[in-house]
Amino acid sequence: MNVHASALAEAHLPDEQTTAFARDAVEALSQQPKRLSPKYFYDAAGSELFEAITRLPEYYPTRTELAILRKRGNEIAAILPRHAALVEFGAGATTKVRLLLEHCRFAAYVPVDISGDFLHAQASGLRRDFPSLAVHPVAADFTAPFALPAAVADLPKVGFFPGSTIGNFEPHEAGGFLKSARNILGERALMIIGADLEKDERVLHDAYNDAAGVTAKFNLNVLVRINRELGGNFDLSAFTHRAIYNREHHRIEMHLVSRKSQTVRMLGTSFAFRPGETIHTENSYKYSLDRFAGLARGAGWRLRQTWTDAAQMFSVHALEAAE
Repeated sequence: MNVHASALAEAHLPDEQTTAFARDAVEALSQQPKRLSPKYFYDAAGSELFEAITRLPEYYPTRTELAILRKRGNEIAAILPRHAALVEFGAGATTKVRLLLEHCRFAAYVPVDISGDFLHAQASGLRRDFPSLAVHPVAADFTAPFALPAAVADLPKVGFFPGSTIGNFEPHEAGGFLKSARNILGERALMIIGADLEKDERVLHDAYNDAAGVTAKFNLNVLVRINRELGGNFDLSAFTHRAIYNREHHRIEMHLVSRKSQTVRMLGTSFAFRPGETIHTENSYKYSLDRFAGLARGAGWRLRQTWTDAAQMFSVHALEAAE
């Protein structure tokens, strides 16, 4: 039996997703160093905060990827099957997928996201603006296996994974996700995926330490979730946001830093913090084109085509399932 089972039972957790959140949070905060999974940033408030981040002047990935999709939309459409089902992993807002929908003739759209309320609100807007498109939202953790709706079973499948979310996975986890996506989408599937590229460290630092403090609020929101959903007693003013570039591992690291010696309780478990001790909340790996191509090949995909902006800040790749 899980050692935290009694605490979970006492908390009367209402659904499987919250139970998984509780289990993961207790386990991750019990580690040394302490961690929390970045997937738990994305409740409704976290999703809205991230959308605000994408509009910040310092945050280049979203506007750069959007520019690539606008400029290369016809080229992307030319290699995708018509009347396919577009499956977006970690759908969030619909800004990017709308560009694909304007260029490509899809029969159905399957947005998959862990934040069910945000997901369904976005799906409603798409149904209104694309009345001929069948929209089948799936509230699920896209990092784990899930079933596609029966309505799209006989359609060709195209995966969509924009935003360089692939960079939030550890390299071995990124390979595991790509293998899982290939299994979910099936044979002869294609995938359109964004990956952030290596660049000047000052540009990276500023993108994750914005002057307005929105990224800091986004990072701290995971503690807000723990307090609200899991009965935690984190004092948000006792933690501060830190984002640094780890040159050796080609990644931005986000941390929540304890300002003082303190003890926090959640689900009957106490977690002690030293001054300066951190909770490691996210990594964002930056790829070279060659390293990303190698990652895809190792997960059973062939690189069909790559598009970048003129400054090579960001990349969009078309992958096809290898035989």
